[in-house]
Amino acid sequence: MGEDSAVPEASGSSRRDHGEQRRSPIRPMLASGGQPMPQAGPRWSWEFKFDGVRAIAVVEKSGRTRLISRNGLDVTSHYPELTVVGEVLDGRAAMLDGEIVALDEQGRPSFPLLQRRMHVAHPKAGLTAEIPVFYYLFDLLSLDGTELTAETYLRRRELLDDLGVEGRSKLVRVPPRQQDVDPNLLLDVARDNGLEGIIAKLNSSRYRMGERSRDWLKFPLLNTQEVVVGGWKPGSGSRADSVGSLILGAYDSPGVGLHYIGHVGTGFTQRMLADLLDRLRPLERLTSPFAAPVPREHARHARWVEPRLVGEVVFRTWSPDRRLRHSAWRGLRPDRDAAEIVVPAAQ
Repeated sequence: MGEDSAVPEASGSSRRDHGEQRRSPIRPMLASGGQPMPQAGPRWSWEFKFDGVRAIAVVEKSGRTRLISRNGLDVTSHYPELTVVGEVLDGRAAMLDGEIVALDEQGRPSFPLLQRRMHVAHPKAGLTAEIPVFYYLFDLLSLDGTELTAETYLRRRELLDDLGVEGRSKLVRVPPRQQDVDPNLLLDVARDNGLEGIIAKLNSSRYRMGERSRDWLKFPLLNTQEVVVGGWKPGSGSRADSVGSLILGAYDSPGVGLHYIGHVGTGFTQRMLADLLDRLRPLERLTSPFAAPVPREHARHARWVEPRLVGEVVFRTWSPDRRLRHSAWRGLRPDRDAAEIVVPAAQ
């Protein structure tokens, strides 16, 4: 492969609606649920888990940079300041994996802040100044025309560190990996610093593009679940003309059998409610999109929608019948496709 074509071309323009974009074949490798936790030792490395959105950066030798979301969309126009990645690589072509995050006033990753950037293509200077974003790099998938996905994680991290990216731009960072450390202590550090959790990566693991693997294990401090919105119910009182709750689902297998997994009526800001209503109304349909009847108390007065919107909730636990308990809304996830959201296997 040539240096300026070391990776597949990412198609689609951010000016078009996400549903109309052609998708890039580039997909990140995904971590699996982590139990049991590996013991400290030479086989595993540990990284902190940041509360943001995954993005693969495609950098050409010319410095041109494109950011590809987890579902293959070109989101470069949403985060124009992060094209600085091309500058810090100083003329080298590469494909890198990382997390886009927004930080609060205490310097902690804030998903609610990032939500205000995720839906805005070509943000104005005021928004980028108010909510700057940062790119945390943790993997190197190709370099100067050489594909590295068959190399071990340890080798890829070594090559990433050798690039000397850290310190060249305040917007691009390379968090350190840890080895031979008690993971429970790392979890305590993550908790104390408002991070999402930790990830264990097998040092010998290859990079499996688009696959979820147990070579990478995640240990989040919060229980979160991606959900498909299948309907909504109007509120009451001050929310009588807005969304009162969302009716949530996930598929039994990708794109097959939308299964009711609960509802959520808390965690919304006024900005979120207004945005949700604008997005839900064009999707309304007469019948339920769920494969089986939704419990009557939740189906009553429901307004059904085409199951296209993906969101994320934080919750306490799953019930025995695979329903979310004590859930709260976190926000929409435009980086995810509805058909990919499945009910997780019982632990």
